[in-house]
Amino acid sequence: MALTVPQKVRNLYLRFDKKILNTLGEIYSDDIQFRDPLHAVNGLGNLTSYYAAMMSNLMECRFEFHHSMEMTARGEAVLFWTMHYRHSKLAGGQLLELTGNTHLLFNDKVYYHRDYFDAGSMLYEHIPVMGFAIRQIKKKVGAK
Repeated sequence: MALTVPQKVRNLYLRFDKKILNTLGEIYSDDIQFRDPLHAVNGLGNLTSYYAAMMSNLMECRFEFHHSMEMTARGEAVLFWTMHYRHSKLAGGQLLELTGNTHLLFNDKVYYHRDYFDAGSMLYEHIPVMGFAIRQIKKKVGAK
């Protein structure tokens, strides 16, 4: 039985490293629109370059998928995940976690991919001075 597009996406991100860069075209269309809280990227070549740059300081990265809502006949899915990552410039290279979700639109390949996550939790909170300030602000407003 052939894998659905959302299953192919989950399989791709189980291990997020440079080995996947040559396989992105199997999952994503040439005109892919990719969005996350930090970037907007259009086109497969630009997505490949974005991922390559992102991976340059990643020591480890993998995604754990918890559940999904898939409307395969409509070509739409939402995947809920936790990213486990170690970055050489964040938190002394310690293993970090980030929860989020991904909205996909697809035909035979994904043409729209949008990630939703807290950019502060992913990045800013792990930068020494900035992280302290953000944690204090979150504490004041009662955010976790």
